[in-house]
Amino acid sequence: MSEEIRNRIEDAYDIVVVGAGHAGCEAALASARLGFETIIFTVSIDSIAMMPCNPNIGGTSKGHLVREIDALGGEMGKNIDKTFIQSKMLNKSKGPAVHSLRAQADKVEYSREMRKVLENQEHLTIKQAEVCELLTEEIDSNSQNNVKRKIIGVKTFTGTIYKSKAVILCTGTYLKARCLCGEAITYTGPNGLQPANYLTDSLKNLGIEMRRFKTGTPARMDKRSIDFTKMEEQFGDERIIPFSFSTNPDDVQIEQQSCWLTYTNKKTHDIIKANLDRSPIYAGIIEGTGPRYCPSIEDKVVKFADKDRHQVFIEPEGLHTNEMYVGGMSSSLPEDVQLAMYRTVPGLENCKIVRNAYAIEYDCINPKQLYPTLEFKNIKGLFSGGQFNGSSGYEEAAAQGLIAGINAALTLLGKEPITLDRSEAYIGVLIDDLVTKENFEPYRMMTSRAEYRLLLRQDNADLRLRKIGYEVGLVSKEEYDRTLNKKSLIEKEIERLKNTMIGASKTHQKFLESHGSSQLKTGTNLAELMCRPELSYDILSEIDSERESLPEDVVEQVEIEIKYEGYIERQLRQVEQYKKMERKLIPSDLDYNDINSLRLEARQKLIDYKPVSVGQASRISGVSPADISVLLVYLEHYKKM
Repeated sequence: MSEEIRNRIEDAYDIVVVGAGHAGCEAALASARLGFETIIFTVSIDSIAMMPCNPNIGGTSKGHLVREIDALGGEMGKNIDKTFIQSKMLNKSKGPAVHSLRAQADKVEYSREMRKVLENQEHLTIKQAEVCELLTEEIDSNSQNNVKRKIIGVKTFTGTIYKSKAVILCTGTYLKARCLCGEAITYTGPNGLQPANYLTDSLKNLGIEMRRFKTGTPARMDKRSIDFTKMEEQFGDERIIPFSFSTNPDDVQIEQQSCWLTYTNKKTHDIIKANLDRSPIYAGIIEGTGPRYCPSIEDKVVKFADKDRHQVFIEPEGLHTNEMYVGGMSSSLPEDVQLAMYRTVPGLENCKIVRNAYAIEYDCINPKQLYPTLEFKNIKGLFSGGQFNGSSGYEEAAAQGLIAGINAALTLLGKEPITLDRSEAYIGVLIDDLVTKENFEPYRMMTSRAEYRLLLRQDNADLRLRKIGYEVGLVSKEEYDRTLNKKSLIEKEIERLKNTMIGASKTHQKFLESHGSSQLKTGTNLAELMCRPELSYDILSEIDSERESLPEDVVEQVEIEIKYEGYIERQLRQVEQYKKMERKLIPSDLDYNDINSLRLEARQKLIDYKPVSVGQASRISGVSPADISVLLVYLEHYKKM
């Protein structure tokens, strides 16, 4: 460390977190709760855990992520349980693999509650300042993994140095951010907040490959100017299910706020088409790549020209505001076009815009530069999470932040970092997709991305991941014991149902007939009966006099495990084959240039991505099954050498 840096150190911390969005909050809380002195930097303390776009947590596949965050000891699930105003389980008409919880948030309260948690967390300091430079020093060039540099701290815009052993970058959409609304461009972060204009140059100087992505948000309307009689009211669930496994379900049965559904029409689409030349997206002003699965209304109209209409959800932003979020109509069109466009939608004919829709461009990294632990391959002690890694969404960000925070702490403890694989968690799928596959647009989690989604249901996240959270140190013994007890109750009840025989008596035949189920030809057990689609655990109580009263979540698991037993067993066999390849680790010092039989493209990709296992190597675009066979043969020889 240079004499200049020594003389300008204000303070020393174990871990520095840059950014206090959803990723930064989880990262900072994880490292602080594991006992490390942590400082979290934000351009505005008032923007901690801010929701600059949609005012909700969860949704299809994202609900899975929130449940997994909670199972590992994260905060997002607990926080939304304290601040939601409507809750709904999506996809209930489909199988349990795709059931996903979604909650409307009071976005101001969500941010306030999370800030309160951070402010009262031991070992955690909050600092309003812009980090503009990463400080590193060279390390032995012969070190393992060919790492050239390590983190020693950060410098803020005011020139103050903060020494640290690890840094976690969670910069969200703030790096060199600019917002676009038609011809008007403002060089700000989301919601008009100060952008971070200097850190990108520091990253580039360290050899980090940067990208330019964009996302967007719709307008916010004055509730008093909306005619809800022309819209379909959308209610929450009658019985609310909390996100956190620690939340008592009885504590979240609140009076809920309604959302509303309406649609665009031909007039809407005609206005958009007539003004495409004024859209920054189509005028070539926007440089960044936008999210394919959350397109602007301009993109929808152009790319789905056969559609006569698109859904528009009107959602309250909180209990103490008249602002309404116009879901499904994000845009970067000029303000006059926006107003004309929105006023063609039924119920919005006289709408007044409180905040214009806009697109936002920002710098992020190519995540292939990361290990699955979310540590940079070439800079020891530097981790990252969230939209900085090329993903989109609050939930994806929080999941990565949690893993980055855990692994930064474990690394400082000299312990093995955790990596969740694709068969263990949606978080594993998310991170593996980011660091292994070529992503040219903001990554969004979807249930279809998870090959083993029947095993990775949101309802069993605690059974899958609580042990890991406990072993890491973020889940208390009391919480873990509760999960072990739940698991025991499930196993005992399944065993009892399989061993409880039912004969073909008149009473039983009458029971089956009353529920539209076919007659028994011979005796069977209750588990076999439950496999019938028209029968359920609750219905079978009529002929099951021996059962004890069990908690709702135990009953849910019993029913799913029995009804889907065959499918679950088949998927478990597939997982075992997958894990065989994941267990074949690739030595960090392997030189792919020595493998003569590899195709040139495969060699280049393997050198570029540095996969940690044969399984990861097989998922890299440009690496064929034949290349994997060559690699496996070479690894056998390598072991002998």
